[in-house]
Amino acid sequence: MEITDLTAEVRKENKKGPARRLRQQGFVPAIFYGADTENIPLAVKSADLLKLHKEKKDHAFIKLIIDDGGKKTEKLSLIKELQTQPLTGKLYHADFYEVNMKKKLAFDLDLNFIGKCVGVENGGELQHIKRDVKVLCLPADLPDHIDVDLTNLDIGHSIKVKDIQLPEGIAHLDPPDAAVAAVAAVRVAKAASETAPAEGEAAAPAEPAKEEKKEK
Repeated sequence: MEITDLTAEVRKENKKGPARRLRQQGFVPAIFYGADTENIPLAVKSADLLKLHKEKKDHAFIKLIIDDGGKKTEKLSLIKELQTQPLTGKLYHADFYEVNMKKKLAFDLDLNFIGKCVGVENGGELQHIKRDVKVLCLPADLPDHIDVDLTNLDIGHSIKVKDIQLPEGIAHLDPPDAAVAAVAAVRVAKAASETAPAEGEAAAPAEPAKEEKKEK
């Protein structure tokens, strides 16, 4: 299990004014909480959080190194929520949830699709419906990802959650029949226009010309 260090400071003021000033100074207001701990208001550098987000480590385990006026403590956590401002896209607030190594938690486990899909070779189109599955396990048992072999997936077939074998100690939380990948048939557009006659079909005979009646 990968753990990333992140430095944070304890916030002494929790009102909107101080939080606004923190953002102007390059910090993101945050909160640390858990089932067995009191809430701790924090301030985290915006650049550090952005780096975690870009490296896709905001879903990984984070060791918070919390500075409370020179006294430092360490807390293992996960980012439960990362809020951004709708117009600017800048980070607005972060929620850190305490991880207890002895208690099972729900995690999003990444799927790593492998193998050359037979359905694609037969002219089908591969559809990735889910990129991760929700599982329940102890933090130490969580792998970085789980491999899903697509080799035998043919046109019209799908791989479902129940088809994914997980290591011992890990259980699925998603519906068993939920599809994670499928191969669909590709629709072929008609080459001929609708007005052209179908193959093997004779063209309609021309209407015979009417003979003019001779005047007597």
